[in-house]
Order: sequence, then C-alpha cells, then structure tokens
Amino acid sequence: MEKKLERLEEVIGYRFQKASLVKQAMIHSSFTNEHHMNKLACNERLEFLGDAVLEVVSSDFLYRTYPEKPEGELTKMRASMVCEPTLAMCARDIHLGDYLLLGKGEDATGGRKRDSILSDAMEALIGAIYLDGGFANAKEFIEKFVLNDVENKQLFYDSKTILQEIVQREYGAVLRYTMLAEEGPEHDKHYTMQAMIGEKAAGIGIGRTKKAAQQMAAYQTILSLKKR
Repeated sequence: MEKKLERLEEVIGYRFQKASLVKQAMIHSSFTNEHHMNKLACNERLEFLGDAVLEVVSSDFLYRTYPEKPEGELTKMRASMVCEPTLAMCARDIHLGDYLLLGKGEDATGGRKRDSILSDAMEALIGAIYLDGGFANAKEFIEKFVLNDVENKQLFYDSKTILQEIVQREYGAVLRYTMLAEEGPEHDKHYTMQAMIGEKAAGIGIGRTKKAAQQMAAYQTILSLKKR
C-alpha cells in the first residue's frame, strides 16, 4: 500500500510528512467495518475538514477571479465546482479510486467508481494535505485539481438547462431522455439514459440516479454539438 500511496503523491505533486494522513484519507468506512477497526480510522473526519477548506478556497478563488459577478452568481458557480459529480470527475482525473481501501463487498459492487465515494475521498485528501502541510499547500492542490477548468465544470453542472436552451433555440424540437438500462441491486442502482432531440438519439450518460444519468447525457450531447 505504501508504494501505491507514493505513486499518488507523485501524481498530485505533494509529499506527505505524515504518511498516516494520506493513508487515512484513502480508508473508506466499509474497510474499517470489515476489519473491525476503530470507527474513527476511516476518512470521514478528514472529509469533514476538507469540505470546509474547499469551500473557503473556492470562494476566495471565485471572488478574486470574477470581480464583476454578484453574490448569487458566485454562489451558483461555487456549487458547480464542489458538487458530488464534479468532485468525482476531479478524482477520476487523478485515478483516486485506484488507491482506496474498501471493504470487499463495496469493492465488488463498484465502489471505486462511485461518485459519492470518490468525492468524499477527494475532500478527505484535501483535509489530509491541510493537516500535513497547512493552508497554502491545500490551496495549491485545490487550485490545480479542482478549480482548474471552471467554465467546463459549470457547463457540466448546468448541462440539462443549457441543452434545453440550445435545443429550443436552434432545433425547435422537444428534448427528452429515455432510459436504456437499469442495473444493479436495489441499494446500488446504475441508470443509463440517452438524450433525444426530437426523434434523434444524442448523448448517453450513466449515473446512480436517473437525474445524474440525464445530466451526464446532456453534458455529452453539448460536447458533441460543440465539435460540430
């Protein structure tokens, strides 16, 4: 595990003074439960701390970057940067799922790819960096791996609304979403949805809820329309 975590340090460009912190950031509660460990050994406390640090850094970043935007717009932009699907996307960029310590059951049912687990781990990693190296290092990590593509992440967050406007304006057609698949047990459903512009099939998205799958389908549709 230590070698794997060293690789993670290389990916994020930060070397921990206390290796125990980065390890704890990667421990999911399913792992501590399965191994009868202390409940506080998982990453939930670090996630709590990282969430607060992320909110401060993202607020400061947006306030300074967009001096012309009012409070309401800044709030909406911040929400788009720190919502669960967006943080999970950031986590996938650094392959964070590869480093997680999960219980066997959680691992077998796709926990390494689950948005909720990935976003929590991302926040826990921020909390670990903050404790290990202080606010400046945590801020540098957040700006590099979370706040690195504001416009694209806001596009993702607002994808359903934006696509609706594009379809009405440019196609004069009805936008709807159809379900292609519903998979997994009741506690771990995955939905596959396809955006339809009129009768024409467009982007496909997968998510733990129908809404999340629709959001991803809308986002993929917008990206394909942009290429055209």
